[in-house]
Amino acid sequence: MTRKPAQRPAFRPPGNQATSRSRSGTFDPVRQDLLVLRHRPFLFLFLARTVSLFGNAIAPVALAFAVLGLPGGSATDLGLILGARAVAQIAFLLFGGVLADRLPRHRLMVGADVAAGLAQGGAALLFVGHIASLGPLMALSALNGAASALFLPASQGLLPQVIPAGRLQPANALLRMSMNAANLGGATVSAVLVATIGPGWSLAADAATFLVSAALLAGVRVQERATPGWKTTVIGDLRSGWREFASRQWLWVIVVQFSVGIACYSGAVQVLGPAVGKDHLGGAPVWAAILTANSAGLVAGSLLAIRLRPRYPMRAATYATFGFAAPPLLLAVSAAPAWLVGASMFVNGLCTTVFGVLWDTGLQTHVPREALSRVSSYDALGSFCLGPVGIVVAGPLAEAVGTSTALVVFGVTLAASSAVTVMVPSVRHLRAAPSEADVPVPS
Repeated sequence: MTRKPAQRPAFRPPGNQATSRSRSGTFDPVRQDLLVLRHRPFLFLFLARTVSLFGNAIAPVALAFAVLGLPGGSATDLGLILGARAVAQIAFLLFGGVLADRLPRHRLMVGADVAAGLAQGGAALLFVGHIASLGPLMALSALNGAASALFLPASQGLLPQVIPAGRLQPANALLRMSMNAANLGGATVSAVLVATIGPGWSLAADAATFLVSAALLAGVRVQERATPGWKTTVIGDLRSGWREFASRQWLWVIVVQFSVGIACYSGAVQVLGPAVGKDHLGGAPVWAAILTANSAGLVAGSLLAIRLRPRYPMRAATYATFGFAAPPLLLAVSAAPAWLVGASMFVNGLCTTVFGVLWDTGLQTHVPREALSRVSSYDALGSFCLGPVGIVVAGPLAEAVGTSTALVVFGVTLAASSAVTVMVPSVRHLRAAPSEADVPVPS
């Protein structure tokens, strides 16, 4: 029996824009973009991601203080626990992409959220019961990382099933806005929770957010895809996903650029930045304010990205990456005032979100949906593989050539990688998909 072709979601007639007009009767494009929240599957996905990301922002502070508060707890122990999560995430990332292209993505995300919630809840129980030790905590952290590896590719591939192609960019911008706002609010709440109920119970609160997210995702209703089933092998699926990835020059060129960029930015801002803040910018309070400016830029970038409609999205996205070079170069100038460094971090945050929205939309509109999760897993693996290298190399490089020179090296490398990437013809000339024209949201 042949499968019936998938039907497109119902649309309001193009001429009927009553829902997006203001009381004065004029067409309001911003309001039209926000109407994607009235689409029930996307609303459930949006709420699930917001709740889960809010919990993710609580976890780092809670886990750090919980581990350091153990008898004999040290930064080395914390590093081993976080390292176990990172290794498991990298190890299962490609497998997560294969599963997400084989199975119903929203159900895989529900399972991943439940697994992560149980892992985080188990860690909370160990701390609250005063029976925590390094081995079990590393195992639970690895389970959490594996769950994340299953969730990420599925979430990237699910959105085109939930929202019409013409509304993907505002939908991606709203998801980025929820992520950035949740990170900003969660970091603040985490300090209050750790101070009031303790780090163990704070981890329990994070575990609850995973379960709430799973319940919301269970309410997402999408039309089932025609999936390849289990006739192909995992290795075969990985090879076909790699062919989809490698056959698009614009895609792998930007992934290589981001791999270098994340390594440089991590080493400059995460490792050397606090040292510059301590010596030249006024200490921890000023550095915290600079990081807050970056978070504010992330949120502002979401507002800009909702309405940004470049004809050549990857060209515009790569132009945005030039904003990544400003913070390291300003940090290299010891006389640079804190407000100027903060302004550069605000611009950096804005550019980060604009790039992310254009990039996600480009993947979702130019990569076949049946391979989207596998391509996304290669994207994530390639983009972040050099990040730890930048963190490890930053300190020795600063000791060898000086902090200012090391920051200049990082900043110039960031700018040079952007310049080389934007010169690649396939990056410059990739057009926005025809479906990205403004269309009404589904009824």
